[in-house]
Amino acid sequence: MPAPHANSNPNPCSLRIGSRGSQLALWQANHIADRLRGAGHEVTIEIIRTLGDAMQHVPFAQVGDGTRDGKGMFTKEIEEALFDRRIDLAVHSLKDLPTELAEPFAIAAIPERVDPRDAFVSVKHASFEALPHGARIGTSSLRRQAQLRAQRPDVECLEFRGNVDTRLRKLAEGKVDAIILASAGLERLGLTQHRRECFSPLILCPAAGQGALAIEVRASDARTLAALESLNHEPTRYAVTAERAALAALGGGCQVPIGIHCFAGDEGYSIVAAVAATDGSEVLRVAMDRQKADAQTLGQKVAAKLLAQGAQRLLSAVAAEREAGGPVGAP
Repeated sequence: MPAPHANSNPNPCSLRIGSRGSQLALWQANHIADRLRGAGHEVTIEIIRTLGDAMQHVPFAQVGDGTRDGKGMFTKEIEEALFDRRIDLAVHSLKDLPTELAEPFAIAAIPERVDPRDAFVSVKHASFEALPHGARIGTSSLRRQAQLRAQRPDVECLEFRGNVDTRLRKLAEGKVDAIILASAGLERLGLTQHRRECFSPLILCPAAGQGALAIEVRASDARTLAALESLNHEPTRYAVTAERAALAALGGGCQVPIGIHCFAGDEGYSIVAAVAATDGSEVLRVAMDRQKADAQTLGQKVAAKLLAQGAQRLLSAVAAEREAGGPVGAP
């Protein structure tokens, strides 16, 4: 649907967007800014440096102290700016946003998401299965590491931080044989030529909310809430609400080996989920089709099925490794 002409909006707003400074974060912020400008609003973008940006050399799985075990490491400073009214809204990758927002904040809109799958990227190898024995894979995600090890116990997963361009450069320099990136990020940056294949969610289950954007505002800001209402995509919102409800019920954040993916089907919604041991020795999975319950109920039902299989035992082991200060997920 084409954007309405700027003069057609009887209630234009002047809106300030808060964003991280990475190339991908700025693409996301500018994407939302363009849609809002097309609806007649005046928009500016303020770049905010987060703790996650400052800790580029610290493994994700070792982050704690003030970040709720990694939950909010890319959002805390942005939320502070939102609370202080220095910005009116924040555009996040939804998978970076904690499942429980602080009381002053709300998710105003979730636009239609793009490909939520994880992408295999390699210079020399056409697919994950084509990797040689003992291949080195660059990924900072404990979720990805655990599920990849379950498929290929022989691969070596190496900590790999930095923006997309930095990771692609390290790959080109031969520091690893392959890297795993969110397909959505490659699409948004116009870098899909580097993508060799996308993993089925039944093999490598994506993070809750992967591929979706979330627009966060002050819950009391009726003006901004009204301006953003048209950006919401209800099927995406249902799907990611179910995913995040399951994640919350499992007590998970962005640095736990949990994957959850929900999508609309012909007769309701389908959802798949996985919880893995960090060394890949065990993966618990749930798959449900033709679901028509409300999103919160569906997410909680999925979590209950995983817990009945023993998910808490695997997640407690992750917490114990982190508490001990050792290399979480080391093979």
